[in-house]
Amino acid sequence: MDEDKLAEELRHSIGELVRAVRAADTMPPGEAAVLGFLDRGGPLTTADLARLRGVTHQSAAKSVKDLSAAGLVHGEQHPDDGRKLLVHLTGAGRSRLQRERTLRAGALGAAIRETLDPDERRRLSESVVLLSRLTARLTGR
Repeated sequence: MDEDKLAEELRHSIGELVRAVRAADTMPPGEAAVLGFLDRGGPLTTADLARLRGVTHQSAAKSVKDLSAAGLVHGEQHPDDGRKLLVHLTGAGRSRLQRERTLRAGALGAAIRETLDPDERRRLSESVVLLSRLTARLTGR
């Protein structure tokens, strides 16, 4: 087996799957990503969000501004550096993120039910463990 070829096919396939699932989103991807990072990592600075998303500080700041205007995040002065803003997820932001996640899971769940037979669903379930192990290896977790 050619592991490099398998790796490329897996990367391509997972990328296509992620893009297809994101089609169910009702908010811009950058904003959904910011909410997700805040949900998983707690309060973060705009610079942290830019680094995590792989975008410019200005792009992250625009997302934070838009989310703040919608009441989905709020900022407060950083306790260690008053020049920085610490961005927090609000209850409304957490609810909105959960709705987005539910939409994504629903779209993917429907595709699984409509496309895969019971044996394929079992094999897919087993594959999730393998994919999680690969992710852990790549992220150092």
